[in-house]
Amino acid sequence: MVLTLASVAIHDGRKKLQPNASLKRLNDLRDFFCLLVICAAVAAAQPVAISGPRIGIIDFYGRHKLGEDLLRKTLGFREGDPLPKSKGDTEEALELMKEVVAARLEAACCEGGKAILYVGLEEKGAPHFNYNAPPIGEARLSEEIHLQYGAFLAAVQKAIRSGPVNEHLADGHSLMENPEAYAIQMKFLDLARENLQQLRDVLRESGSEEHRAIAAYVIGYAPKKADVVNDLQSALRDPDDTVRNNAMRALGAIAVLAAKDPSKNIQVSPTWFIEALDSLVWQDKSTAAITLVTLTEGRPARVLEHLKERAVPTLAEMARWKHLPHALPAFILIGRVYGVPEPEIQKAWSEGRREAFLDGLLKPVPTKKK
Repeated sequence: MVLTLASVAIHDGRKKLQPNASLKRLNDLRDFFCLLVICAAVAAAQPVAISGPRIGIIDFYGRHKLGEDLLRKTLGFREGDPLPKSKGDTEEALELMKEVVAARLEAACCEGGKAILYVGLEEKGAPHFNYNAPPIGEARLSEEIHLQYGAFLAAVQKAIRSGPVNEHLADGHSLMENPEAYAIQMKFLDLARENLQQLRDVLRESGSEEHRAIAAYVIGYAPKKADVVNDLQSALRDPDDTVRNNAMRALGAIAVLAAKDPSKNIQVSPTWFIEALDSLVWQDKSTAAITLVTLTEGRPARVLEHLKERAVPTLAEMARWKHLPHALPAFILIGRVYGVPEPEIQKAWSEGRREAFLDGLLKPVPTKKK
């Protein structure tokens, strides 16, 4: 298995977050965006191989019928062991289990310098996240866009080797503090404006996953964000993982701008993000939860009711993940769904009362005896 590592601190432009690895104190839950993400969340990067990484945490999602002990026995490895040599063999072993339709392993960064291994399951009868059919068109991006994007990936990977890469989203698109990456992102503004129709055609029609992934990232730099929301929302159903993730990231940045400046009348629908919480792909789930925190900041009743009807079991599972930065977005969403004021969500998290908080909200309401 190849593990890629990236530490990207994301800021929404209202207040710069001071990272705290232990997450014991949070000044403002709106600034939750400091978390660790894998490099593919930034773009369709070439993975950076890590020699012999060991597992710091094993966590699960999509597990409703199967016991954790049985799953761990099937895995055949535990925390402290090296990552499995064959991702596919492990997934196949899980898929032989009676209740499992599909399985997926994903490694993310990091817990005490070790990998976090997520074991995803789709059990029989569970919600299924459907993808669009792969497009087969001949549309391709210009050589200039392709080369600039490649240079951007190289700049980001170089920056990551030196430590966290700060990313600001206040303008509705990513702008990184790293000078090399920033300079190329400024070029994306011109490229998106001058080649908008090409980017649209490639994103919707190209048979090349690579070109669709690039288009999903660069189109987010279009000058009028409202013009590309539908294109990006369509890409949330793309069959390629990186295309979906780049589209989610672009829409997440646009959602930050929409919340900051309602006068722009930018409408980012929460529907597909809520659906993506049931994806078998950890990146889909994680990025969807992050974006939904932005989309529910004003506590829209319709969106919170949709989350309550559709996603509470999934959010509860994610909110209990062992790696706190990954669990935080779902924890915030659970609190909002049940009408808990933001200061109380913050207090429960910062005091380490996660389990008691969740149990208090999710316990069944006793029925009255007739």
